[in-house]
Amino acid sequence: MENTLLGDDRMIVNRLTVSWSHFLGHEYVPNRGEIIVFANGSSSGEMTCAAPTGIKDQYIIKRVIAFPGERVQVKDGVMTVYNDEHPEGFVYDNEWRKADDDGPKTYTSGEVDIVVPEGELFVSGDNREGSNSYDSRNGLGTIPYCRIAGPVVIRLFPLNRFRFF
Repeated sequence: MENTLLGDDRMIVNRLTVSWSHFLGHEYVPNRGEIIVFANGSSSGEMTCAAPTGIKDQYIIKRVIAFPGERVQVKDGVMTVYNDEHPEGFVYDNEWRKADDDGPKTYTSGEVDIVVPEGELFVSGDNREGSNSYDSRNGLGTIPYCRIAGPVVIRLFPLNRFRFF
């Protein structure tokens, strides 16, 4: 998630929003562009809602790119999302970056063309040149809603990088 989040950053994750959604009887659905924390899948890389085997308390932080039924295409360094509102597609980085240090400014590596399955999300790290980010583009796959722990709301530490998300 560099440059947005660094390895030593300490954050607050809002687990209450996920718990409240479950209490009301539905899955928590984050907003596009939101940074979420989710449980890693099983050691085989398969993402299911069952408790992970062999991996205890391992969480991953990524940014929400696309929702069920949306098509994500990464081609020639550009990530484009196609949906009912934008059948011609929109360039994700042009539309959803909230701050100058949110994600890449010009380039996303890889070649991807996927339609996000029902009940899952397409997520990506912010450092998307080369293979710097283990995400939905390269190896992680899409993420089931049931794996989401919550959105990142505050970076507390280091103090000189304090920020609300």
